[in-house]
Amino acid sequence: MRRIDLLNPLAKKGNTFTFVDALKISNLSTKSVQKVLYRLQQRGAIERIEKGKYLIIPLGAEKGKYTLHEFVIGSLLVEPYSIAYWSALNYYGLTEQIPTTVFIQTITRKFNTNPKVFGVQYKITKVKKEKVFGIRKEWIEETQINITDKEKTIIDCLDKPQYCGGIIEVAKALKNNKFDRKKLENYAQRIGNSGVLRRLGYLCELLNIKIKLPKLNIRNYLLLDPTMPEKGPKSAKWRLIINLDEKILGELE
Repeated sequence: MRRIDLLNPLAKKGNTFTFVDALKISNLSTKSVQKVLYRLQQRGAIERIEKGKYLIIPLGAEKGKYTLHEFVIGSLLVEPYSIAYWSALNYYGLTEQIPTTVFIQTITRKFNTNPKVFGVQYKITKVKKEKVFGIRKEWIEETQINITDKEKTIIDCLDKPQYCGGIIEVAKALKNNKFDRKKLENYAQRIGNSGVLRRLGYLCELLNIKIKLPKLNIRNYLLLDPTMPEKGPKSAKWRLIINLDEKILGELE
């Protein structure tokens, strides 16, 4: 089967395709399609993203040098999905740090949660279905991708600080003040984690940000930042172990 007969119909649907797509268009047997795709990959016409998923390389592009935006590739790794945590923080300009890993949130269990595709590291995090909300569509290189909105990104990072570079990055995002306060208050309660309410309340109080949160009736203490050593004074009001320097948090740019 000629390259043009297979790739042209596939390219009309987009710059990526699956093995099943190729199987339907070619009308060949499974083994024959496997051989065709292997030859196309050897010639530099396509690149394998992961098992059963391929990227079409434009004519004239150098083999091994062409790829798509990491968010577009990430959108192909699991379904359903949303770009989240540190990746979303950076996308909205809520942190100046550029994460070396692309963070993806999903409700699906995936065998390989740390795939590396075209030299880019991905982290796929499974969460409960109840925690999936606050997702918007954004256009990246003519492809629509799912990404958590600003407020959900902040809440997710308070829920799992280890996926955003720690609480200090959340403090930067809050100090940036480019978010809808009412939505943030709603999301903080909706996610169903008292740790989020405690960390958010403490940080907003420290940064002089007015926010309305429900009263907490909790006895146990939680680390402000689970990525840092378990040492520091306690906040009786927020039931937190403040294992970060308050001066550093308060003086963030």
